[in-house]
Amino acid sequence: MSRLPDFSLHPRLDADTVLIGDLPLCRVLLMNDTHYPWCILVPRRDAIREIHELETPDRRRLIDESCALGQAMMTAFDGHKLNIAALGNVVPQLHLHHVVRYTTDAAWPAPVWGRHPPLPCSGAQLQSRITGITGRLPGLIPAHGET
Repeated sequence: MSRLPDFSLHPRLDADTVLIGDLPLCRVLLMNDTHYPWCILVPRRDAIREIHELETPDRRRLIDESCALGQAMMTAFDGHKLNIAALGNVVPQLHLHHVVRYTTDAAWPAPVWGRHPPLPCSGAQLQSRITGITGRLPGLIPAHGET
């Protein structure tokens, strides 16, 4: 894998998430919210706010990595629907939310944003979610040596 340029994660993303690992283009983060299995992909490119600002090969890789993450999450968490969004209203750094939804979840059928304050996961719940994803996401370099 070629070395990517230095990149820094927006402080808000850093505060709200747990690092799962890295794919060839994106950092994979887990939102620390017990309400939903929720991951975020962040392309490791500085000063990018929108998908169209990525070079064409990176745009294609982002979509491939998003599809792989979505498939891994839906398999791991047996969801009813997968919501994917790139809002960026609070955090300008390009990032894609992947939220597994259930017809029984706290916000169904409305969007998750602003519905309920985040409720942090327990350590065991975080580990269970991370393990469920890392074992199903090809090409992932886990943050802490998990396989």
